[in-house]
Amino acid sequence: MGRRNNTNVSDFILVGLTDSEEIRLVLFNLFLLIYLITVLGNAGMILIIRLDLQLHTPMYFFLSHLSFIDLSYSTVIVPKTLENLVTSNKHISFGGCFSQTYFFIFLAANECFLLSSMAYDRYVAICNPLQYPVIMSTARCYSLITAPYMIGFMDSTASVLAMSTLHFCNSNVIHHYFCDTTPVLALSCTDSLNVEITIFIFASFTLVASLIIVSVSYVSILSAILKISSTSGKRKAFSTCASHLLGVTIFYASMIFTYLKPSSSYSLGKDQVASVFYTIVIPMLNPLIYSLRNKEVKNALIRFKKKRGIRRLS
Repeated sequence: MGRRNNTNVSDFILVGLTDSEEIRLVLFNLFLLIYLITVLGNAGMILIIRLDLQLHTPMYFFLSHLSFIDLSYSTVIVPKTLENLVTSNKHISFGGCFSQTYFFIFLAANECFLLSSMAYDRYVAICNPLQYPVIMSTARCYSLITAPYMIGFMDSTASVLAMSTLHFCNSNVIHHYFCDTTPVLALSCTDSLNVEITIFIFASFTLVASLIIVSVSYVSILSAILKISSTSGKRKAFSTCASHLLGVTIFYASMIFTYLKPSSSYSLGKDQVASVFYTIVIPMLNPLIYSLRNKEVKNALIRFKKKRGIRRLS
């Protein structure tokens, strides 16, 4: 990413979502509220899971890491977006732009395969409940957590190294609200086809491979649920994975819409709306989905409040 060798551009300008001052103010207040909910929700989930011993299970072990990734994911994008909405300074340094791209890809790829690990956990819990403690051992859980981080590291490193070979010598205006790959590649004054192919291959592998794991897991889960004779048993089994399935559907739908298509079909307006979903909205929704639909998390919150009440009285 050496600026002297690869570009005459010292920084970039993030155009943002709109030119209207009124709309920017509305978006600022909305995004700020969403970000505060994201921080409180995800940090709260991590804290509750860490403090409550009854939540020290594989499912909540994965969920705590998902909250950490969502919190980090949102923090990489939202603060700079908020700054750009209310100030005239829309500049981002060359290194800052590529750093944002790196961590965005790292965390996005990480979340894809973490969702796959969570789907596998639900598959084992429903399809092999008697063997669940043996299969989902501590060593297995740590391997299912380590793999997403390693894949995310390789994906982001390869993609950003490929992008760093490009030259940026003309326009420095990024028609987006963060340094996403497609609008950054559009600024290159050299042929970026090989770089686009590299990024597309890694993005395709990440999305398709993780989605296959999720799909196979849930097809097996639904098949097992349909074989349960009692209605209450079906309802209980489905409730254990319904919230995860909802979060997965929203996340993958917006990611696939944005990245698994040729760059020639890039549409600024449509892609920005999809990007808002997976960079700003989904990190807020995940803790709400998993907590509001989960009795164990609700009970943990009640126990936490009772403990604090007892400590105050004493």
